[in-house]
Amino acid sequence: MKFKRNVYLKMKTLPEARDILFQTFGDLPPLPAEKISVPDAVGRVLAKPVNARLSSPNFHLAAMDGLAVKAKITFGASAAAPKALVVGRDAVYVNTGHILPQDTDAVIMVENVNELDEERVEIEAPAFPWQNVRRVGEDIVATELLFPQNHVITPYCVGALLAGGVFSVAVKSKPKVLIIPTGSELVDWRNLQLHDFKPGQVLETNSFVLGKLVEKCGGTFRRHEMVVDDTAKIKQALKTAVKDDYQVIMVLGGSSAGSEDFAKTAIVDIGEIKVHGVTIMPGKPVVIGSVENKPVFGIPGYPVSAIIAFEQFVQPLLYLLLGQPQPQRETIAVQPTKKIASKLGVEEFLRVKLGEVGGRIVATPLPRGAGTITSITEADGIIRIPNHVEGINETERVSAELLRPLPNIRRTIVIVGSNDNSLEVLADQIKAGHSELTLSSSHVGSLGGLMAIKRGVCHLAGTHLLDTEDGSYNRSYLKKYLPDTAVKLIHLVHRDQGLIVKPGNPKEIHGIEDIGRKDVSFINRQVGSGTRILLDYKLNQLGITADAINGYQNEEFTHMAVAVSVLSGSEDTGLGIYAAAKALNLDFIPVVTEQYDLVVPQEYFETEPVQILLDIINSPAFKQRVEALGGYNTQNTGEIIDT
Repeated sequence: MKFKRNVYLKMKTLPEARDILFQTFGDLPPLPAEKISVPDAVGRVLAKPVNARLSSPNFHLAAMDGLAVKAKITFGASAAAPKALVVGRDAVYVNTGHILPQDTDAVIMVENVNELDEERVEIEAPAFPWQNVRRVGEDIVATELLFPQNHVITPYCVGALLAGGVFSVAVKSKPKVLIIPTGSELVDWRNLQLHDFKPGQVLETNSFVLGKLVEKCGGTFRRHEMVVDDTAKIKQALKTAVKDDYQVIMVLGGSSAGSEDFAKTAIVDIGEIKVHGVTIMPGKPVVIGSVENKPVFGIPGYPVSAIIAFEQFVQPLLYLLLGQPQPQRETIAVQPTKKIASKLGVEEFLRVKLGEVGGRIVATPLPRGAGTITSITEADGIIRIPNHVEGINETERVSAELLRPLPNIRRTIVIVGSNDNSLEVLADQIKAGHSELTLSSSHVGSLGGLMAIKRGVCHLAGTHLLDTEDGSYNRSYLKKYLPDTAVKLIHLVHRDQGLIVKPGNPKEIHGIEDIGRKDVSFINRQVGSGTRILLDYKLNQLGITADAINGYQNEEFTHMAVAVSVLSGSEDTGLGIYAAAKALNLDFIPVVTEQYDLVVPQEYFETEPVQILLDIINSPAFKQRVEALGGYNTQNTGEIIDT
């Protein structure tokens, strides 16, 4: 069966699309009200104003332990002329919170009273009316407005409401959202045994992510059973949904211009498309539609696209329904760690890692793929690159929206450079003992790490650069690239580097010489990485040219990514560390044991976070965990190398 390619309607910019959204749905029917007890109302939005039913306090009461008196009878008292009072006639002992006795209007603190005998006391200063007294209505006066409509109830509000005699309140019902996941490839993780998971299947996760985002906005959601790629079935699900009491409907997947995307067609058949395609990345394929005057969104299937589309369109609509302003993320000026290219005509939501280095907040880009959910989970912020800009220079200061609190970002150790699995262990060990600290690791290759140090945009760099002249590691490169920068070179690990192959080594690959065979496909590491330099050195020794290798130009940025390429069958082999092969149960052909070190600028070496990091590196727990990964030797871990 052939499918007609789905073509985008006229693409809209983000402001245009949001204007259409609010013009279309800006006057939706108000949410119904429900009455609930005050303690249960925390986080809910008031549907009606609330007035106090009681005054608080509802009687005059003592604010201190002491003697309740009529103030005027104390006038004239002084140290020179103390005044005696008869207890029971002129004064009455009271405790804090007690009702003020009749015909009294002040309290003299007990420490300011001298006892003469069992019946008489003496004061050396007069009291003034209402001294140390909480008067009726001091806090709340009956009938006064406590909170207006559209006010969000906080835990603090609970005390005020109860004290004012209000025990239940009318709140807006939570906006009800129906989420319809679509796609014949989708699998419900709740019913899955991992050994049954097949190539081509995709775990359905977006409905759970977006559902929790709905709840975070103050709404509630129901997840529809998954619908296969069939326009009629999606259309029927929509018809049923619009007749129920949902305020918003989301159809997940099937909104792009692909040949087998069905959401747009289903919406068109029973409603109207207002927007199809927005010039943002990720999130371009979003659909905004109307079915029987209800907002229906076609949400892209890629996880990051889905999140961005939700935050830009569904989220503001939910806050509008609740009568609430949409919360705005804190922004701060940041400096990129490297030049960032971007596509003209598209507003990009670039996910970045952040940390404070040399008094500046620096930003390192994360992977940009719309399907890379970890680019959101690992992100500290988002840089929005306008659609009229081709990119950002590394010297340019730009604004970033914060996804983590700024104080936490300031307690981040920024490491840039070569990738190694031991850094994940190091990050976890730091968090285990120092929860306020975070290790942010960005993989740009060993040379990239040295350049980051040169530009002053990181605290440390990971490196394993082989000197092909004498077989040493890293020191000659420090002299070449950082001649004017004082640094410490800390040994982290020795590790086994070699060829990662499929289990059983079906292509019978035995060494570097075999990757030049025509029947072998290869996945390389990026230019500037230590692994790439090692490969080129070995190829030169063997007289093998880059042109002779099938896949030399195909690059990945981490050892695990190389291993995954082999595991998936897209490539036969790649150069990487043994720990990556072991983690994915792949075979490994050793090539070399290499030295992986950390370069620390002298100006950061003595700082508290770096010293904590170095203490952890030298700990037995860290060394044991790294050794357990396989292919590592920690005998010299933590040693300072003479440069």
